[in-house]
Amino acid sequence: MLLPKMVLCRQHFPRETVATPTERLASLIRSSWIPEKVRPGQTVAITGGSRGIAAIVPLMRALVAALHELGAKPFVVNAMGSHGGATAEGQKELLASLGLTEAALGCPVTVSMEVDTIGELADGFPVLCDRNAARANHMIVMNRIKEHTAVTGPVQSGLCKMCTVGLGKVEQAARLHRYGPSRMGQIIQEVATTLARQAPVLAGIAIVENAYGEIARLELVRPEEFPAVDARLLQEAFLVTAKLPFSELDLLVVEEMGKRYSGTGLDPHVIGRLRIWGELEPASPRIERIAVLGLDHTSHGNAQGVGLADLITERFFRSIDLAITYKNILTSTYVQRGMIPIIGGSDRETIEKAIHSLPLLHGDRLRIAWIKNTNQLEEIALSPAAFSGCAPEASLEKLHEIDWEFDEKGLLIPWKKE
Repeated sequence: MLLPKMVLCRQHFPRETVATPTERLASLIRSSWIPEKVRPGQTVAITGGSRGIAAIVPLMRALVAALHELGAKPFVVNAMGSHGGATAEGQKELLASLGLTEAALGCPVTVSMEVDTIGELADGFPVLCDRNAARANHMIVMNRIKEHTAVTGPVQSGLCKMCTVGLGKVEQAARLHRYGPSRMGQIIQEVATTLARQAPVLAGIAIVENAYGEIARLELVRPEEFPAVDARLLQEAFLVTAKLPFSELDLLVVEEMGKRYSGTGLDPHVIGRLRIWGELEPASPRIERIAVLGLDHTSHGNAQGVGLADLITERFFRSIDLAITYKNILTSTYVQRGMIPIIGGSDRETIEKAIHSLPLLHGDRLRIAWIKNTNQLEEIALSPAAFSGCAPEASLEKLHEIDWEFDEKGLLIPWKKE
């Protein structure tokens, strides 16, 4: 099958950044309430999540150094729900894969799945917290604020979610997801408020990333302000998030999916697919076929979100750890996202089968886009028909034409970054 020649394009997004985020964080801490609250010898638990947040290791290291200056004893706790197979060993591996190790941070990394009950909400929903964090003198919650892959409403992924799904481990994550997308947003606010009132929460560090994976906002937040700041920064995140430049497409080829790119491996807000039973699908973009070629190795076999694709390769299928994937899927309750798509063979065969499945379309009319993953959308390859169908407001710069190239095993050869 002759694949259409592609045009490599560069998308231009808003690019406000914090020039020196580690210095900014150290300055915020020194001028805050923290030096007045922390006494020499006191322990401070810091949340360590499972996402590839921009500059997470330097920021953590700067936070640890600032706490050491106060004479405190900081340590990192695993705060990541059911990820890593919901086991201490799996979550320790995840933290290490992100660079969050004792050697890198300069403080202990304590991994446990044990929780303490801190309180409960009005409807009896228990408020749980990592046992090591709950028994520390202080806690600092760090997370990125962005759209969530399932939660809806003014507060989605951020400090409140880290208080709930992160610190509450797999037990609280499983309970939360049984309430459905619309109710979860309210629950995570209530849990964060309860935690701030009844546990030793000292502060939050809120991060907003721009479309280039750089830090656009960095704020130090008082515990009682977690819900309000999450809501405000979510609106700012909407404005700087990367998007695809079209509303309709025949085929999207994704080189790689995985947990470091999105909680569901493929960002539902980018591809326009939720696959949550009973929830309406996004109106845009409408993509007829999605073919995913590989699973990022730092996902450790967790193919959460694979059911958002229509076709995957044989190598992708062989890299899936079903036990880890199913644990994450069943905890979320969104089983459609865990269903295995058609296995197309090699990269080349999978792409060709995806095109063959499209009805009544010829080569020159095929609207095809090729991306690295759903988190890195600055550079995107488009077929001529896809390029001509891009939204008028999209800021696209044509770079040069590229061909589809495959090795002798049918493995797609990525384009070279400009």
